[in-house]
Amino acid sequence: MNSILGQCPVCSELLEVTRLHCRSCDTTIEGHFDTGHFSHLTADQIAFIEIFLKKEGKINGVGKELGLSYPTVRSRLHDVIAALGLTVDEDEEPRISEEERQKVLHELAQGKISPDEALTRLETS
Repeated sequence: MNSILGQCPVCSELLEVTRLHCRSCDTTIEGHFDTGHFSHLTADQIAFIEIFLKKEGKINGVGKELGLSYPTVRSRLHDVIAALGLTVDEDEEPRISEEERQKVLHELAQGKISPDEALTRLETS
């Protein structure tokens, strides 16, 4: 069975579902049905969301799986958020205190931790 298209392949406008059919009892319902926000996503965006969920929202994990940098993964995530009609709250408090951030950077500069370890600690704190 094919996946439902969310956008017209000719003009890229949103498509509307107007007919539903039950194979079991042969009932057909016609009308105007909402397909939800996820139908607005491209196939690539849906694949990204699946990986994002599989990696439990960990941007580093998504980056490793897709071979993408942290900023690129964040950019793709923001694109998906925008496609869903949502906005990102940019005024959130940092997840890590400035003191802890400086400690991690100091340990990195001294060679006590690897760049990957530093990145992990900075992102998950």
